[in-house]
Amino acid sequence: MRFICLLLICLKLTAGFALGQSGQEQNTPNLPMQKIGANDLVMLGVYGAPEMQRTVRVNSEGMIRLPMLKQPIRAAGLMPEALEKEVASALVEEEILVDPLVTVSVVEYHSRPISVAGAVRRPTTFQAVGEVSLLDAITRAEGFSEAAGTEILLTRKRLGSDGKLVSLVQRIPIKGLIDAADPEWNLTLVGGEEIRVPEAGKIFISGNVKKPGGYLIGDAADTSVMKLLALSEGLAPFAAKQAYIYRRDPTTGAKNEIPIELSRILERKSPDVALQASDILYVPDNRSKRLSLSALERILSFGAATGSGLLIYGTVR
Repeated sequence: MRFICLLLICLKLTAGFALGQSGQEQNTPNLPMQKIGANDLVMLGVYGAPEMQRTVRVNSEGMIRLPMLKQPIRAAGLMPEALEKEVASALVEEEILVDPLVTVSVVEYHSRPISVAGAVRRPTTFQAVGEVSLLDAITRAEGFSEAAGTEILLTRKRLGSDGKLVSLVQRIPIKGLIDAADPEWNLTLVGGEEIRVPEAGKIFISGNVKKPGGYLIGDAADTSVMKLLALSEGLAPFAAKQAYIYRRDPTTGAKNEIPIELSRILERKSPDVALQASDILYVPDNRSKRLSLSALERILSFGAATGSGLLIYGTVR
């Protein structure tokens, strides 16, 4: 019994030495098991042959080259255990070893990049190690910025019928992913995806309002003249009854002027008017009302002056 225990201890020590302990211990990251891809870094070891241990970078064609082998070995698309069998078979075929026990572990993944860009707080690119969801990717980018729109564009590359890579874009509503927490939209990412969060469109208001400027559109379906007036803190004095929307034609690029009855909308006698991204709402000044008030102010100041005896009709002799 003692002999068996001693034999097991010796085997463990020998295996540890064969897998990388040559004077000092070498630690390799415990990465999840998944298929190897181009540019990944793998570590190979052969039991009983510590001189064969080495780290190898998978080239852009998905192959690895070992100095003891004449032919390269395809690694891309294989799980580590499958690559172990391929290396062992190559060692036997080229009569280097009789019955080798090969171990393969992934040191670094570089073949599964996921990029997150656009209206996020911290655009980033990382490797899809293990299970990664769309929410995980957004979290790594520290969430959405204030300029984020209403959807996420997820681009995946797939092989087309002609064997060429084709980019497929999927639109994911942010409300469905975040607010509704619908698992249907929290897609699993495997690497190679590009995530882009477009910025929300802007609408603009100028003229006789208290706070003119540009405002982000949170939900295009809920953007109207009344909402834009509320964002701009309402009309300033002497606003005209009629306003104008300036909208660019998407086909010709020409800017069209659309008159709207602003006073009737405010009095709820006409329906609210929907706005689109890049629209400009212009509220003119009611000059006749301003002139009337100016005339009234002059009359009042004239009366105040005569009432106080400051008006002199002629020279007193």
